[in-house]
Amino acid sequence: MSQHHDDANVTDPEHAEHHIVQPITYIAVFATLLVGTGLTVLAADFDMGVMNPVIALGIASFKAVVVILFFMHVKFQSRLIKMTVGAGFFTFLVLITMTLSDYISRAWGLW
Repeated sequence: MSQHHDDANVTDPEHAEHHIVQPITYIAVFATLLVGTGLTVLAADFDMGVMNPVIALGIASFKAVVVILFFMHVKFQSRLIKMTVGAGFFTFLVLITMTLSDYISRAWGLW
């Protein structure tokens, strides 16, 4: 029986190749997260009405994607693992969208 290397890593997705991440990558991720935190603070200072939670969650979701891709090394995993993580993140976005649609559509003070 001949054994071959599974380039797509489909048969054993949990045994992906180990990647050496350069320190400059982590510095760039750190800088990105700092900028995202700064944007969150700036967004909190402006009154944008019902859009405040939408913008805050958008910034937080972007920062979460950066953390998932680089600190959890999903960027270097197989397509199966990327799809699984993407499905979880998509489910999170659907739940947040449903919550925000209820929050935004309420007529506060009119009932």
